Amino acid sequence: MNKKKKVSIMVPCYNEQENVVPISEAIVDQMEALPQYDYEILFIDNCSTDNTRALLREICAKNHRIKAIFNVKNFGQFNSPYYGLCQTSGDCAIPICADFQDPIELIPTFLQYWEEGYQIVCGVKSSSRENRLMYGLRSIYYKLLKKFSSIDQIEHFTGFGLYDRSFLDVLRKLDDPTPFIRGIVAELGGKRKIVPYEQPRRRAGKTHNNWYSLFDAAMLSVTSYTKAGMRIMEFVGFFFALISLIIGLVYLILKLIYWNEFVAGQAPMIIVVSLLGSIIIAFMGFLGEYISAINTRLMHRPLVIEEERINFDTEDQED
Repeated sequence: MNKKKKVSIMVPCYNEQENVVPISEAIVDQMEALPQYDYEILFIDNCSTDNTRALLREICAKNHRIKAIFNVKNFGQFNSPYYGLCQTSGDCAIPICADFQDPIELIPTFLQYWEEGYQIVCGVKSSSRENRLMYGLRSIYYKLLKKFSSIDQIEHFTGFGLYDRSFLDVLRKLDDPTPFIRGIVAELGGKRKIVPYEQPRRRAGKTHNNWYSLFDAAMLSVTSYTKAGMRIMEFVGFFFALISLIIGLVYLILKLIYWNEFVAGQAPMIIVVSLLGSIIIAFMGFLGEYISAINTRLMHRPLVIEEERINFDTEDQED
């Protein structure tokens, strides 16, 4: 008798007490409708401060197919999901957000393309019911990143999709302390299929993303997959150096010709010094982002530190 292929569903969560029970039930219902596959569900909790962990304990106690990893602290929006993917044991893995913004109805579609030979199936947002301003800003960000990156980046890809075991093995061997899964898929992923979908609103609770976390994600992608920031700084620096040289020569010539009549005044000098000073400070901050990324990789700290594992010591059994 042929052994069933095993599908791992990985759900990262942080303060999702309103969603963990419904998402677990929805995933179980979806996978039970696909009897040709064995499955596991892995929740990785990024040190929730609400009732999420208590609910996960109850869920795991009722269903041995559901596993959980509890982190000792919050390790950020990238490290925890990446680590969770690396802990899955299936022939493929599908990461799904706990807030229902990743449609679980696409799981059969992902599996169909996987069976056709695609190593990676990417869910890409063709539209979204989120704030239009945010969606527009994201679109601009993705287009700029794709334009300046040497890697063919995938627009509106958040990591939702299916990853074959062969690609999961690549993730496990990378040993990257600051992983950016969207860029890694574009850079190292094998044969892939794009599946468009409309992103729904959150089912319940509040999003944990804010302007700072979005900026952090943008800087990680920029510093990891493009030299555009450094090159822009160089070009702008050369441009203003040339402008300053021309202005300096013009002032010198005018002063030599009209020694007594020509009075430059302090206003032009204050404006130029303020402008150049602000540009230098901004560029130093941008350069600091690159240095910070280098420093994090050199320190090479672990992705996460676990506090507890649940149901990893039990053998999966068919119901």
